[in-house]
Amino acid sequence: MIFLHTHPYTPFLFPEATKLIVGTLPPPRFTTGDLKEGDVNFCYGSRDGQLWPIINRIFDLDLLFETSDAAVIQRKEFLKREKIGICDIVASAERVKVDASDLGMQNIQLRNVIGYLKQYPTINTLLFTGGNSKNGPEYFFRKHLKEQNIQFEVLSDIVPRIHQFQLGDRYIKTVSLTAPSGAANRALGGLDAYKMMKSKNPEFNTIDFRVLQYRQFLKNDI
Repeated sequence: MIFLHTHPYTPFLFPEATKLIVGTLPPPRFTTGDLKEGDVNFCYGSRDGQLWPIINRIFDLDLLFETSDAAVIQRKEFLKREKIGICDIVASAERVKVDASDLGMQNIQLRNVIGYLKQYPTINTLLFTGGNSKNGPEYFFRKHLKEQNIQFEVLSDIVPRIHQFQLGDRYIKTVSLTAPSGAANRALGGLDAYKMMKSKNPEFNTIDFRVLQYRQFLKNDI
C-alpha cells in the first residue's frame, strides 16, 4: 500500500517578504488531518518539531502550542511582521512506510521555488531547514537550480553553510540551518562549535545551539 504524502499547506508568501523558510514536508498526519494534541495546524506545526519553539525563544513571542485558530493566527502575524515567508520545496511524495523521514520519500514532485522567487522579487534569502543530505531541502534545491542551469556558489563552507545564486539581476543567498528535528541532534553533537559550548556549560543543549544559530539569520540580513 502506497501512501501519497501531499503538502497540506500552500506557500505562505506575500509581497513584503524578504526571507523564505524552505523545508520538505510536514509529518503525514498533517496530510490526513489526524493531528495530535499540541499540534498547530500550520507549517512546522508538529508538536515534536523545534522550529516554532526556537522562534518563540528568539523573538520572545509567548506563542500558543495548541490546535487552535489563535495559534495559527499568532504565527501568521509574526511572519508578516518579520517579513518571513514559508515555501517548502516538496509538493508531494509517495511512501511505503508512513512516517516523516526525508529518506523514505519516493516519486517526489517538487514545487517551482524559482517561479515563486520570480513572483516575489523582494526575497533575498532562503533559509533551508536542513542541509545537503539526500532528500533534504538544500539537496532538492540544488537539483532545481541544475535543471534551470543556475550556478550555486559557496560563500561559507562552515556550518551553517551559505551559498548564493543569481536570478535575473538579483543575487539571492541561502543558509542551510541545522534541521529543527530530533533526528539532526546526532550530527549536531559532533560539531566542534557545539562541543566547545557544551564544555564551557554542561547545561547547554541542542536547542540552545539552534537558538544561537537561527537568531543571526532570522533577525539579521546576511
